[in-house]
Amino acid sequence: MTSTTEGAEPQPGPRAAAPWGGTAEPADRVIAALIGVCVVYSLALWPLVPALIGSHPVVLEIVSGSTLAEVTVGAQARLGELPLWVAVVAGVPASMMFDWVFWWAGRRWGDRALHLFLGRDPSPRGVVRREARVRWLERMAGRFGTAAIVLGYYLPVPTVLIYAAAGLSGMRLRTFLVLDVIGTVLWVGPVVGLGYAIGKPAVDVVHRIDHYSTLLTLAVVVVVIGLQARRRRAGRGLTP
Repeated sequence: MTSTTEGAEPQPGPRAAAPWGGTAEPADRVIAALIGVCVVYSLALWPLVPALIGSHPVVLEIVSGSTLAEVTVGAQARLGELPLWVAVVAGVPASMMFDWVFWWAGRRWGDRALHLFLGRDPSPRGVVRREARVRWLERMAGRFGTAAIVLGYYLPVPTVLIYAAAGLSGMRLRTFLVLDVIGTVLWVGPVVGLGYAIGKPAVDVVHRIDHYSTLLTLAVVVVVIGLQARRRRAGRGLTP
């Protein structure tokens, strides 16, 4: 929380570089490691989308919660290849796999977690803007925490901020998980329903994508490697 002196306006103050604010304890290391795993896992799934979307869309939906996979599986349900409820349930676990980690970060690190996820613009304007957003998220979590989690996928706010704010507000993990399941179903259900409504044309498009899946996979890998190489060169150029 932002501290103030009596009779004065809140002023953004310096913050510790680490979100735990001091010496990292085992729980802090676990949270940081899980956030890192979340990022790596998301990047690792990129090449799998073109590789699996045509041949094994259900597998892709289970491991990634991909929206494209959910639409495809919904279309397959329309063709009778699997029950509609299976198409919906298959996308829920992966879609909310790491949500509890961000809740835990907010619960343990407080508003420092929000500052971490909002970025670290060191300019005075960036600090003031970030402080204002943190205060807004805290107010939102206090007044609309339940609704924000349930409708999180439809709000113009990154869900990681909503989940961290829920943890910051003191929401219990059990309550958070129940609301998260409801919110995820409310997102996955309509997406799968869209594929179900489209039906065979969606499957035909995916089969065309599958025809070029090898080339698409290689293209994704090349792009990722190229971006990493560019970042490394930029980093070396900044090194004195």
